[in-house]
This record gives sequence, C-alpha cells and structure tokens, in this order.
Amino acid sequence: MSMDTGEAVPTRGRIARAVRMQSRIGFAMLAGVLVYLAYAWFAFDVSGLIASARPERAALLATDAVAHKVHVEKSLRFGDVVIAVEGERTATYKTPPEWVDIDGERVRVDMGDGYTALIEGRTVVLDAPDYGRIRVTATKDGVETELPSGEQPDWLRATDAKFDARPSLAQRVQVSRAKIEVHRYFLGWENFFFPFDSPLAALSFGEVTDLVFDDRRLNPEISNATLVFRSFWENPDWQHGNVFVALLETLLMAVLGTFTAAFVGLPLAFLAARNFTPSGALRFFVRRVFDFLRGIDMLIWSLIFIRAFGLGPLTGALAIAFTDTGSLGKLFSEALENIDRKQVEGVNATGASKLQTYRFGVIPQILPIFVSQGLYYLESNTRSATVIGALGAGGIGLMLVETMRTSRDWENTLYIIILTILLVIAMDNLSGLLRRRLIQGKPD
Repeated sequence: MSMDTGEAVPTRGRIARAVRMQSRIGFAMLAGVLVYLAYAWFAFDVSGLIASARPERAALLATDAVAHKVHVEKSLRFGDVVIAVEGERTATYKTPPEWVDIDGERVRVDMGDGYTALIEGRTVVLDAPDYGRIRVTATKDGVETELPSGEQPDWLRATDAKFDARPSLAQRVQVSRAKIEVHRYFLGWENFFFPFDSPLAALSFGEVTDLVFDDRRLNPEISNATLVFRSFWENPDWQHGNVFVALLETLLMAVLGTFTAAFVGLPLAFLAARNFTPSGALRFFVRRVFDFLRGIDMLIWSLIFIRAFGLGPLTGALAIAFTDTGSLGKLFSEALENIDRKQVEGVNATGASKLQTYRFGVIPQILPIFVSQGLYYLESNTRSATVIGALGAGGIGLMLVETMRTSRDWENTLYIIILTILLVIAMDNLSGLLRRRLIQGKPD
C-alpha cells in the first residue's frame, strides 16, 4: 500500500519556526508601541503637565458650576458693608439674610459647619472648629495675622499683603488693605428663573402658579402670565431668551449646511460615478473637487468665510456645506457605482426617459444611503456648529466662549453645555425616528 508523498507535510521544526516568527512580530509591534509612547511622553512633556496641574483649581471651578456664593464685603476705605449674590450690584440684599448679623460696627457671619467670622473695625476673627481662633487685622502697610499655636493648615495662606483662608469649598475669608470679604456657598443656581430684584424671586413654584391664574395684576399694564414669562425670558443674569435664539441659530446652521451639501453633492455624485459618466477626465475633475472640499477642515473653511463675509450664522452654514459636499458627494458616488443594473435595465425596457430611469431605477436604490448618511451628518453637524460658532460664526458656541472667558460665570457655562447636550440628544432621536420612518416605513 503506497502513501501519497506529493503533498508536503509540515514538520514540527517548521511549525516551531512559524510560531517563533509570529511571536517575534508580536513582540516587535509591542516594543514599537512602547517606544512611541515613551517618545510621546517626553515630546509632549507629560511630566511637566502633571506637575503644573492644579486640581484645587478644577475643584473650585466645579463648585462654581453647581453652586453660588454670597459675598459679605466690608470696604476699609468707606466703612460700608455690602451683601450681594456673586458680588453683583444688581443682586444686593437690602435686608441682611438670617446668617448675617449686623450690629453697628460688628458684623457676625455664620459660615456654616461651625465656622464663624466676626468683623469689627479693620479686624476679622475667624473661628475654625478644628484649628482655633485666627485674628487678622488690615493695616495701612499690609495685613497682620495671629495664628493659634501648632502646624498651619493647608487651607490657610497668610502673607504681609493678603490673608486667604478656605477651610472647605463652602467657606472662604479674604483680607487685604482695601477690604474684608467673607464668602459662603450655597448649592444651586442663583436667580435662575427670575432676577434678584423681581417681585417673583421670593415666591415658590406654587405661589407663582397661583399668581398666573389670579385676576389681581402685579403690573396693571400686563397680565400676570405675561409678567412671569417676561421675567423669566428676559432674565439679565441667565439670558434665557438669548440662549434660546443662539441654540436656534446653531440648529439652523447645521440644517442649512447639511441640506445644501446633500442636494449639491447628489447631482455631482452622478458625474463622479463610473457607471454614469463615461468621461474619465470629467470623473477625475469632480472627484478632485470632492477631495479639495473635504480635505480642508470645517474649521478652516469657517475662518475663510469669516474673513470673506464677516461674523454670523451664514459663515457657519457655508463651512458645513462646503466640507460635507465633498464627504457626501464621495459617499453618494460610491453608492451609485454599486447599484443593481438589472433594475435600471428593467426601467429602460419600459421606454422610460433618462430622467425617469434615474427617478425610478436609481434613486430608490440609493435613497436609504442618501437619507441615513444625510441625517447622520445633520446630527454630527449639530455638534460641529457649536465649535464653529465659538470661532465667531455665532450661535450657542459663541455664547459658551463668552461665559468661559469671564472665568466667573461657570454656572452659565454648565447651563449652556447642558442645553447643547440636550439639543444633540434631541437631534439624535429625531434623526433615528426619521430614518426608520423614511427607510422602513414605520416609526418603530
């Protein structure tokens, strides 16, 4: 009985060599990745970035985003005491809150958690439960500080020019030659619905609801419902009306830019498709146009149009339209090249014209791709329009940058970020619903 020796049988040595080769390739790739990470660590000075990080600053900004502080400030030049939310003149208390007691020159501030600050003349006495009594006096030459015996805590900084104590994120005391300032934080956004000086600011939700249906008007010229709406919509601190208009501008930029790109890219895609345009030179030219449009980033296009047309939502819409015309045109042309020719030939056999052939033989095949890609880009461009707006095109992005630039109104920044996220989620759900409705013919 003979054996077939025509097929080579791998020997154990050849298998071992193959395994070793694969292992060497894997180790070489791993070593390459480690070398690249080590290079990136030193090239980007990651150690320096970590050393310069200020986590306490991040914690402070996070606190300012979800809480507000009330300033109790005594001017050492004029001797007056002002209590105001966030230090704003338009949010000044006419009557001190219950945690501030003013008796002539003595001002006692209950800072919460057992901390108290007693201001008398040019001196403030801070009682810290876990540390002791701190006495700080502002003089003409600087600041004098008397500390309890023992190790100085990390939350206290005292120099000849300034005293700054922050026992926790909820309390702070600052003293300089010009003023004594005590901060107390409260969770929540201050005056979110109505301005500080509005007659509605002190009312609860139920009281505001009852007021809307009450025939007795607070303002004889307008109804109570109109007063409530205007007080909320025209709130000077939160600017709800301006934020809504900015969100609408952002959405319009995304919709106008995406729809323009889709409807311009589709006819150009026919010119770029091999099975619809026999001219190689024309196909090459249209494809290079697509490469040019999508090769330049959307942000660069927005900067170009800002220089050409100035600031405004139009520049954002044009930037989106130019970039997505190249991207969607390429996707549509590839979809056209992959259509089923039998359906096109069947429509031609009925004696249909060229336009009718496109309408009934081509468009139904690429419609799912056209709709799904167009809606996906619309959803994505809602986020991109925010970034473009930050460069000067307007919309919610510009308002976001303005609030961040102040380094103070972080609660407004968080408010705008939340609204932007909600807008993106809404567009995501809406685009998914439209895709199912237009492609599958049913909402679920």
